[in-house]
Formats: sequence, structure tokens, C-alpha cells
Amino acid sequence: MSGFDVGARLKQLRMLRDLSQRELAKRAGVTNSTISLIEQNSVSPSVSSLKKILDAMPVSISEFFVGEETSPQEKVFYRAAELTEIGDGNLSWRLVAARHPSRGMSIIHEHYPPGADTGEDMLEHEGEEGGVVVSGTIELTVNGDTQCLHAGDAYYFDSRLPHRFRNPGAGDCVIVSANTPPGFSEGGASTHHRH
Repeated sequence: MSGFDVGARLKQLRMLRDLSQRELAKRAGVTNSTISLIEQNSVSPSVSSLKKILDAMPVSISEFFVGEETSPQEKVFYRAAELTEIGDGNLSWRLVAARHPSRGMSIIHEHYPPGADTGEDMLEHEGEEGGVVVSGTIELTVNGDTQCLHAGDAYYFDSRLPHRFRNPGAGDCVIVSANTPPGFSEGGASTHHRH
């Protein structure tokens, strides 16, 4: 995660909420050492484990990476460099209009290097999501059904169904996806996105 200090940000949010590492670990269902190692930046958490920890506070993914400020005016155009990285340092998810004050959906440019995986903990959250594979191959599991999708293939499903994304191929996989409600800006354990 170039330039973003995950450990310091997690510690800052934990201290703001007056939670000990032990208490946060207990709420999130992870070991104390997991929180400690992440805060020291000794390990880079997977998306699913970071999401579990943030849900326990609760803090939304966009609040974690972006902070709570909103732009004074609503932008229309976003250059590639302006998208907000919310991935885990291996797989990359770049969120469009992260700071948009009244965003009604999340649009994400997803990039999975070979072997990248949203994690063995299946993702489940409110809403719906869909996407189109731009290049490469993604193995998508939804509610126990697994399919490999290739460039031009697409998916759409109820996000409450347990799901997981994995790149089984030798090349990168790129997906453009959308989900609603715009989970990355909602607080709370059940309303924000995703993977």
C-alpha cells in the first residue's frame, strides 16, 4: 500500500475509540497479536481480515483510507491518480469519488495480481454488486457456486450471499465493478462493502 500507513491509521482509530488492542481483537474475533502486528506494519492484513477489524469498531473502509472530510464541491471527472486505493497492498481496489458527499453507489477499478484472493473468510454484506471482467481471469464463488470468468464476462448478485474473488491465472485480472448501497462510505458492521 504505497504511501498509506495502515498500522498508524488503525492505531489512531482504535485510540480515538478508547479500545485496547485486546478489546478490539476480541470484538473482531482475531488474536491480540494480529492487531499488534498490523499496527507495527509487520504484516499486511488481507481485505477480509481488515474488514473484520474495521467492522468491530465500526469504521467504514473509506473512512479508514480517506478520512471523513468531503470535497467542498462535487467533482465530475477523476484522473487515474485521483482514485482512492482501498485494497490490501496485494490486490488493488481503486474507488471512484470516495469523498463525494452524496454518493449512491461504489464504482471500483479492481486489479488482482496472480494468486490474489479476497481471503478464505467469505464476504457478506448488504446490497447488490456487479462487474465486468476487463482482462484476465477471476474465479468467483457465490453461495457455494464457483465459476471462472474471463474478459468480457460479467456477474451480478445479492451481496448478502457469501462470496469470494480469486485470481487463479498466471496474468493480472482487471475488473470494473459497482455496488450499492455505497458500502465504502457507510459505517456499521453490515452496511459497507465488500470483499
